[in-house]
Amino acid sequence: MKAAFYLGTHGTEPERTVRALMDNRAWMLDNGIEPIPPSRHRGLLEEALAALSGGPATPEMEDVLLDSILDGDEPRRIIISQPALIGVPARCLAEPGFFAAAGPKMVAAANLFPSAEAEFFMALRNPATLIPFLLDRMDPKRADQLMSGRNPEEMRWAPAIRQILQSIGRRRLVLWCHEDTPLIWPEVLRRLAGIPADVPLRAGLSALADVLTEEGMVELRAALKNAPKLTIDSRRDIFSDMLHRHARPEAIDATITTPGWTQDRVDRMTAAYDDDVAQIAALPGVEFIAP
Repeated sequence: MKAAFYLGTHGTEPERTVRALMDNRAWMLDNGIEPIPPSRHRGLLEEALAALSGGPATPEMEDVLLDSILDGDEPRRIIISQPALIGVPARCLAEPGFFAAAGPKMVAAANLFPSAEAEFFMALRNPATLIPFLLDRMDPKRADQLMSGRNPEEMRWAPAIRQILQSIGRRRLVLWCHEDTPLIWPEVLRRLAGIPADVPLRAGLSALADVLTEEGMVELRAALKNAPKLTIDSRRDIFSDMLHRHARPEAIDATITTPGWTQDRVDRMTAAYDDDVAQIAALPGVEFIAP
């Protein structure tokens, strides 16, 4: 059995992914793949993680966990979605580094099901928008404490991903950029869910529906229907054209109000993020979904 962990990084709209998995659940269950609704494992996995302190579950404990969260018998793949597995917002920014606890937490999650082959799926987000997002979800005093004396421009993804790779060893790690999601959403969902390219995908346009106007969605569906031979590249060309002409500005433009953050800082952090992404995509052990 494979256990795929979707680490819905804070600020990357993990709820959409969970909904899309549930939309495709009927086909998945018929084909030995079971997405676990968060309501089924919420609290249970946290209790098990606390009890094990990162160590592997016994066969008996693993059986109890699987019996508690599964509907089917002996699926070949299960999918668990839980952002908290990589840490609450404060832990994601705490010293000694950006997302420093993620790697050990991912290994601890894999240890819940020692007999399974663990895989990890995770979206990255530009720290120029992610850090303010995380800070906004904390008590202001705690946020000030975490950022005191720290330069946000030094809080970067490349070191974090290298640390994660060191922690998880040879386990599969699939990454993509949250900002690219509207263009690559079908590929993200298919890899996570294990749905082949020749199987119709439900909710395959949901990422675009979140950012396009109603007129754009109507035009998008017509363009896809009338495409003579739809490939990944031709579909992405259509997606890109629709985003260029019909994206809602409020859905794609981030407003940053963090005190002391200037446009120059945001621009520098964005350039550093682009550099990090190029490095990360080339790292051995990373399976990167790029547009």
